[in-house]
Formats: sequence, C-alpha cells, structure tokens
Amino acid sequence: MRASFCWVTFHLMLASAVGAQRAALGPDTRKYVSVDAPVVALTNVTIIDGTGTPPRAGQTIIISGNRIQAVGPEGMVAVPAGAKVIDLTGHTVIPGLTGMHDHMFYTTPGSSEVQSNFSFPKLYLASGVTSVRTTGSFSPYAELSLKAGIERGDVPGPRMHITGPYLISLGPDARLDLLGMHEVSTEAAARRVVRTWAEEGAEWIKVYTQITPEIFKVVVDEAHKHGMKVTGHLCSISFSEAAALGIDNIEHGLRTNSDYDISKRSGSCPPTHFETLGKLDMKDPRVAKTIRTMIEHGVPMTTTAVNEQLAPHRPGPDARTLEAMAPWIAEQETSRRAHLDLPTPIGEIYPHMGEIYPKSQQFELAFVKAGGVLAAGVDPAFAALAGFGNQRNLELLVEAGFTVPQAIQIMTANGAKILGVQKDLGTVEAGKLADLVVIQGDLMANPAAIYHTVTVFKDGYGYDTAALLAAVKGQVGIH
Repeated sequence: MRASFCWVTFHLMLASAVGAQRAALGPDTRKYVSVDAPVVALTNVTIIDGTGTPPRAGQTIIISGNRIQAVGPEGMVAVPAGAKVIDLTGHTVIPGLTGMHDHMFYTTPGSSEVQSNFSFPKLYLASGVTSVRTTGSFSPYAELSLKAGIERGDVPGPRMHITGPYLISLGPDARLDLLGMHEVSTEAAARRVVRTWAEEGAEWIKVYTQITPEIFKVVVDEAHKHGMKVTGHLCSISFSEAAALGIDNIEHGLRTNSDYDISKRSGSCPPTHFETLGKLDMKDPRVAKTIRTMIEHGVPMTTTAVNEQLAPHRPGPDARTLEAMAPWIAEQETSRRAHLDLPTPIGEIYPHMGEIYPKSQQFELAFVKAGGVLAAGVDPAFAALAGFGNQRNLELLVEAGFTVPQAIQIMTANGAKILGVQKDLGTVEAGKLADLVVIQGDLMANPAAIYHTVTVFKDGYGYDTAALLAAVKGQVGIH
C-alpha cells in the first residue's frame, strides 16, 4: 500500500508543476470541441503509449489544462474532485499522430494541385493527427497564415511545422517548376532562397528529384546555418550520397533511392531508375550498405501512405474516402484505380511499383531492425487523403512486419523526435502535452480500429471526430 501511495503522491505533485492554461479558442474552432473541462479523467482505457512497449489495459489518464497530469493503473491514480470523468471501457488511447509528410495541398487523380487550407486541417485533426510537417509547399505563405490561425485558436487543425518551397535544379524534371517548385542554378540563388524562408519562419527545406550535388551541398550548409533542416524526395542524389552530404531526413523510402542503378551519373536521375528497383534483389549487399550509411550519419526516413496508391492490385478508396471527395474527384479516383489495375496500364507515372512496393516495405523493416529511425506521413494524393492516409499507415506497417506498438511508435514518438519536440509530444506520459487519440475498439487485436477514432485531444481540448468530418464531406479537391 505504501508503494502505491508514494506513486500517486509523486504524480499528483507533478500535476501542480505541469498543469497549464490552454490557449483560448475562437467560435469557429470551439464548435468542434466535445470535451472542455479544466481537469479530465479518462478511465478504464487501454493505452498504447508510443514507446513501442506492449499495451496496458485498465489505465487512467488525468488531463489538467493542456498537460497530462498522471497516467497509471485504475485504482492507483486518484481522480481529482470535480474532474470530468469519461469511462473509456472498450477503447484504446494512443498519442496524437505526428504526420511527417503531410501537405496542405491535395494532388488529384488528374495530377493537379489544390491548396486545401479548409478541408485538410480538419481531416488531419479528425483522424488523430495533432502535429504535421508540411514537407514541401506550393503556397508557403498560405500555410504560414494557416499555422498562425491555428495557433490563435481561430482555425481547427494540427500543430504545424512549415517547410518552404520545393527546390529543384535545371534538368529533365525542371518542367515541374510549373507546378510551383523553385528552380535554383547558382550557389547565390540557393543561399538566398534558404535564407528567405528561414526569415519567414519555415523550419525545413525540401529538395526534389532533380538537384545537383553542388546545389544540394549549399542548401544543406545554408539551412544548418539558420537552424533549419533539409529533407528530400531524391533521385539525382542517392540515399548514400545525401547522407554523406548532411541531409536530415529522407522521404518515401526505397522508391526514391538511386543507389543501385549502374547507369546513374552524378547529379542525374537515371531513366532506368524504376526498372532497376523493380529487379532489385533485397539480399544484395548494397541494400544493407545503404542502410548502414544512413544510420551512421543519423539520417531518419519517412514512409508515406501514398506509396501504396502507386502500386496495382492494392485496395481502392473506401466509402468514407469517396464521401470526403468532391463527386468528380471520387469518379476520377475510381477510374484511376481501375486503370492502374489493368494488365498493361498505359502512361503509368510510376512503373514497376507492383514489384517495388513490397520491397519498400522490406527496406523499412530492415532499416528499423538495423537501428534506423522510421517516421510516417501520408503525402496526400489520389485515395491517400489527409488524415485517412496517416491512419492507413498503421495497417501498412503491420503488413510490413511491425507490431502494433512498434507501428504506433513510428507514427508518433519517432516523428516528434525528428521534429525535436519529443520533450512535449509523442508519448502518453505525465508532464507531456495532452495530445491524445481515443479509438473505439482494441487496436492491438484489430489495427483497422484506428478508423473508429471518436475524440482527438489536442492541447487538452477534446475534438469531435464526427463533427469535423461532417464539415468537410464532399470538399476534398475543392478547397
């Protein structure tokens, strides 16, 4: 009994130190809040805490202000007088998801980009994504304004870490600057654009497929001078080259790695890139060498749910996805998926993905087993919508061979670590910010239960998932 008393006393003493006043919410945000009390007790719940350890059943979580006051077994955590008590028998609680490739624009099945500052923040929050890194932007000023609106409490949405515009060099992919990418061809231009976005408040810079080693090195150098980090959707520079040049994160996994194409020339994306990966033997010692190089340089990797959308014979959009889309977008996506599944699809943008996708999953599992840090995001495009695609990552990671607790760690704590916010976010533990996801069902037994998210706590406020989703029905692809 004395041990229990000391445990509870310690955590209740901690509460007075960590409890904090929450930011006020404007009326357009407050209408989505279903739980708003100074102290909240979530009781009888199963917790998967984001550390990779097994679930703990029969737990109580005390939220005071915007912080987690105490976490522990039922009967060992005192519920403060006057607390709002929510019995969560039959529910699972996980940390708020950290979306590490979560644009605020949507790439439609017709490959146009729609800035989605209305629908996407709500979709992310409704799905349990409480923090995002935008990971490349076509409208960075719009996203900086959105971030400010969320921080003021005027707009419901996740915490935002802004990435500046895509940077690309002259080359075969330079035509993509028509989509809003920023073409840089000199050292002075590279330093200027990085410096500009550092001053504007961006935390990350993203390089794209076609970039020279000389420009890449300058981008990394200038970014690090200004406290920024660099990530990339690579090809002209391989994973091993990027790690040696100082990149801070690599996006998408195996399908963007050109380490294994013998036709590759410095600073150029080889035309046989996808064919090479399609034929790659995952037991090739070069694969393990790439992983060792990344880990030795401390380079984490992000898996993205959109990878699945590029491969044939994978599940098509579910009913809730089609319902969230504008009707013509839903029709386009249904048609795109049917076309992709044809025996010989014409005009395929990402050929050989049927062979590459399972190898990507093997690469991710091997990377983590070797000690690499894997995070997760969505890259919202096609049927991988904001939020919904983040949730889908759980099933995809389990399919790849991770346990549910390992997958939750990848989707929460690992992202927080890469963003440098692990002190406050990423796990369910006393003292951290109250960003939590309440899921109806046993997530350990059924990963698909993540689609039954009912309440999302962000900064201590509980948001109603159903209300947020209702507000964006039929809006994806419009705004």
